[in-house]
Amino acid sequence: QFRSIFKEFPYFNYAQSKALDDLLYTDRNFVICAPTGSGKTVMFELAITRLLMEVPLPWLNIKVVYMAPIKALCNQRFDDWKEKFGPIGLSCKELTGDTVVDDLFEIHHAHIIITTPEKWDSMTRRWRDNSVVQLVRLFLIDEVHVIKDESRGATLEVVVSRMKTVQSSLWHLSENRDTVPPLRFVAVSATIPNAEDIAEWLSDSKMPAVCLKIDDDQRPVKLRKVVLGFPCSDSQTEFKFDLTLNYKIASVIQTYSEQKPALVFCATRKGVQQAASVLAKDAKFLLSIEQKQRLQRSANSLKDSKLRDLLMCGVAYHHAGMEVSDRKVIEGAFTAGDLPVLFTTSTLAMGVNLPAHLVVIKSTMHYVGGVFQEYSETDILQMIGRAGRPQFDTTATAVIMTRWSTREKYIQMLNGADVIESSLHRHLVEHLNAEIVLHTVTNVSVALEWIRSTFLYIRALKNPSHYGFSSGLDKTGIEAKLQELCLKNLNDLSSLDLIRMDEANNFKPTETGRLMAWYYIAFDTVKQFFIIKGTETLKELITMISNCTEFLDIKLRTNEKKILNTLNRDKDKITIRFPMEGKIKTREMKINCLIQAQLGCIPVQDFTLTQDTGRIFRNGLRVTRWLSDFLASCKNNFSALLNSLILAKCFRCRLWENSLHVSKQLEKIGVSLSNAMVNAGLTTFKKIEDINARELELILNRHPPFGNQIKESVLHLPKYKLDIEQLPKYSDTLAEILITITLTNYEQLQAKRTATDFHYVTLIIGDADNQVIFNQKIMDSALLKTGNWTKKIDVRRALKSEVISINLISSDYVGLDIQQTYTAFYLTLAPGRSRVVADRKLTAKPSLDPCCGSPQGGRSKQEIVYKKYGSRECNHRCKNKDVCGHDCCKTGVAPKSEMSGDSNFSLYLADLRSRNSISSVPPVKRLKMQMLNQAQNVDLKQFAFSPKALLPALPR
Repeated sequence: QFRSIFKEFPYFNYAQSKALDDLLYTDRNFVICAPTGSGKTVMFELAITRLLMEVPLPWLNIKVVYMAPIKALCNQRFDDWKEKFGPIGLSCKELTGDTVVDDLFEIHHAHIIITTPEKWDSMTRRWRDNSVVQLVRLFLIDEVHVIKDESRGATLEVVVSRMKTVQSSLWHLSENRDTVPPLRFVAVSATIPNAEDIAEWLSDSKMPAVCLKIDDDQRPVKLRKVVLGFPCSDSQTEFKFDLTLNYKIASVIQTYSEQKPALVFCATRKGVQQAASVLAKDAKFLLSIEQKQRLQRSANSLKDSKLRDLLMCGVAYHHAGMEVSDRKVIEGAFTAGDLPVLFTTSTLAMGVNLPAHLVVIKSTMHYVGGVFQEYSETDILQMIGRAGRPQFDTTATAVIMTRWSTREKYIQMLNGADVIESSLHRHLVEHLNAEIVLHTVTNVSVALEWIRSTFLYIRALKNPSHYGFSSGLDKTGIEAKLQELCLKNLNDLSSLDLIRMDEANNFKPTETGRLMAWYYIAFDTVKQFFIIKGTETLKELITMISNCTEFLDIKLRTNEKKILNTLNRDKDKITIRFPMEGKIKTREMKINCLIQAQLGCIPVQDFTLTQDTGRIFRNGLRVTRWLSDFLASCKNNFSALLNSLILAKCFRCRLWENSLHVSKQLEKIGVSLSNAMVNAGLTTFKKIEDINARELELILNRHPPFGNQIKESVLHLPKYKLDIEQLPKYSDTLAEILITITLTNYEQLQAKRTATDFHYVTLIIGDADNQVIFNQKIMDSALLKTGNWTKKIDVRRALKSEVISINLISSDYVGLDIQQTYTAFYLTLAPGRSRVVADRKLTAKPSLDPCCGSPQGGRSKQEIVYKKYGSRECNHRCKNKDVCGHDCCKTGVAPKSEMSGDSNFSLYLADLRSRNSISSVPPVKRLKMQMLNQAQNVDLKQFAFSPKALLPALPR
């Protein structure tokens, strides 16, 4: 049954046959170092086959993790393995983006998990609570040489070290260690000189890992590598140098292509189009009549008119900013061999497998984060790996066009002379915090023990000068330096209260530190929000989020500035909610503008900006959720916390909290239909619920029963009611309020719900001093049990005002929130303030009585016989003072002479004190008791039937 896996490989090449015995017939950890395009993927498939041979059917409770540094590689492997392993009963799951809860449930049932280092890092940061991590039996690492990458290498290193820790922890905790299944590591790499160091790092205590190095001679298609250096003066910018290379492409293709397809990699999307246009003018390609006809058919189906003209000349371009349909057409033409030259960006090398006889890398610099920088070694090797078509060629050529000053560097890289070093020391602070949260690192000595499990330790012993240590140090001295490095990072964590030390000098994670690890937040982001004032508005929070480290990969391109400036300020068009001063000139301003445009439902007619918006919101969702949880653990920040909760919900819904486009959140309603509903005045869920279904269909130009389906969807959204009541227990500094949240459509939601099972509302209450009085998440599932939720809350008197803000914020929906203010009553007045109770002034004017609910008045003083304090009537004007619930209505109150003051307000306070001193029984309960007593005292005989009463009086 395994033959289907290897059907593409009728014979094994040299590398595969050398690895076969160790991979297929042992469980040893394995590192193979081979050139790109030599069939390294089959190594992984052999390792999976070995695992399946060892584990009896059915294959339950086994997990295989494949980890690659780029999402495009993961996507490619997922498509391939889903087709190969699906028929034999193995399910694959791709785990690369920001995962929702559903994905976590799905991977419980997946056998092969395909992921990136960053995603697996976030998964394993809770491995003690996650059984999936503990079931992993085989860990496959693609492109392990990425460990040297300054931005991503540290994550790869930490993830692998953590998996080793998971295995050793399970081994130590088990009573019978033989029952703990082994975890096998298989790593593949491009040609590197120190592959043995990788093997040493992956070795376990029982047996060293196998290290297999294959040179370029064993590549299925022999690859000729050429590095061309071109002069570049000090005054010449990278942009101008890149333009000059456009005019040298024709001669390079003529020299090395041998009339076979050529793939040219350019630094930017605009550069791709410019280079293609120059070549179309400079070169003429000999095309057969059949080729011309096929290219004509392809050109006719293109939407891009400029690309259509170029295609007829035998030249085309391809990048991620194009229409998907156009990309597919170009890919098809190049694969079929009809297209002689294709210009593309480096993303094609990562995601789409389009091999060519000749690969040209035009300039080794690319534009990242506003500056030009060198391609990473991974990028270069991936691009070169596209050279060679095994089904057509026996040889291939790769040409790198670079500056004369960097020519030697790339020659060394291509020859595999660059030693792989660790980059963990540059990102140690985040990863050290994650290990402390996991309780892997508990003190300084354990921290050093953890360091010993990393690739950093192995390389620091062999090349200490690379890590800033003296080259003359011995092993003890290097370990001391590593311990110093740990202490510096631990102090940084402690300075932001991310960790604490107990009496025994053990590290303890704080709630803030846990949140940073769980949400995968960068240390610099935490540092930025650590100095937050607590009074930040939505506008200020969006500005701060736009500055986060998580968005460093977003670039500001020159051709985008016009669109962004129009979104920011334009008197003739709809613009963003909080315009920024001046022109858009930084990456942070671009991010801010795109966030607001998306939340405001402002269309952005640019595919690149749309892609960037998607990336911003994927990371922004995680950052805003972290921010609301982070602020919930702080004090004196009610305004910032409330706005962060609202902002997190806005990021989830991609709408402002006051948006008119509430319908956009419903299934089957997109941007255009939502606009139609807004134009028809359907701007709230209540209005949508009330409209006739047929009328709704007319508005949306849809057929029945579409209107019924939309109304049904709105009908089964949770609808909340918020009741606030102050309890009659008054003091100078404390008020007791009773909050009741009612699910008004409780019965309807029992049968069907539009919101997910995980939907909740957050009740957040704050006072005028910006203090958080109460903050709690209330799940819909809890409300569905009884239909309501009640809580008694003590409200301490604020210095500025008695007004409190009570907010009910939905986690997932705009348009369901309730926000109210309430004025609490206290016995004494604050200095210099007039009395306000329940948003109305206390005066002696006639009004509805709060207890009896009827107009005051209706009895004269002569009718009341006081039993106590019988000299003055109370201020209550109840309709029937004999049956009302006020004791003072029956007993009276002390005369005026005994009171300290004669104002209406003083009389009111005296009434309150007398009522509280007479009885602690609530008024309603006293009223019921009184009515019961009166019923018992009634003589029922007076209502007895007497026939005599009906007879007329007879004469005597």
